[in-house]
Amino acid sequence: MDLLLNEKWKTTLSEEFQKPYFISLMAFIEDEYKNKTIYPLKENIFEAFNKSPLEHTKVVILGQDPYHGPGQAHGLSFSVPEGVKLPPSLRNIFKEIQRDFGQPMAESGNLVKWAEQGVLLLNATLTVRKGEAGSHQNKGWEVFTDEVIKAISYHREGVVFMLWGSYAQKKTKLINPNKHLILKGPHPSPLSAYRGFIGSGHFSSANEYLVHLGNAPIKW
Repeated sequence: MDLLLNEKWKTTLSEEFQKPYFISLMAFIEDEYKNKTIYPLKENIFEAFNKSPLEHTKVVILGQDPYHGPGQAHGLSFSVPEGVKLPPSLRNIFKEIQRDFGQPMAESGNLVKWAEQGVLLLNATLTVRKGEAGSHQNKGWEVFTDEVIKAISYHREGVVFMLWGSYAQKKTKLINPNKHLILKGPHPSPLSAYRGFIGSGHFSSANEYLVHLGNAPIKW
């Protein structure tokens, strides 16, 4: 399968592509796209990486799985294309940004504008079958995306990692806390958003950290 991935990421992660788990994963993914409806579109699997190159990544927001409904997933965690109804977790993210900055709530769920400012919207698993949440978990994607997190921690300094919910927080061990800011809190899903996600101030905290290091803040 062609890896539609920008050159810097490709070079940084090149060793992974030779490993048996990744070769097996690509064979599985190729077969899935041939025989089932898989999200996102094949050309968008690595969209998060292409929109936020390694050298420009300032913030990492970790999701678990792509959306599994038609027209939702487009390769960026939590994001949906223009005109698609806001999923509940994304609506709560926007509510917290509204509360944090006192700005009007965003109407579009397309987060490309974040990615282009250096926000890597990374799902732990990069593909999913239509209507089957978690269907591509434990096939190798998590091994790969763990290596991505390690690579950012190693090669960069001063990156903000937003880890929401217990699944994302397990990734803390992959990140050097002396080089980066790790923000942990409840997941923005309706089940847990009001247990501390709303009111967390993560978005203003991220910007304060970036500005302190002399970097431009994110226009959330």
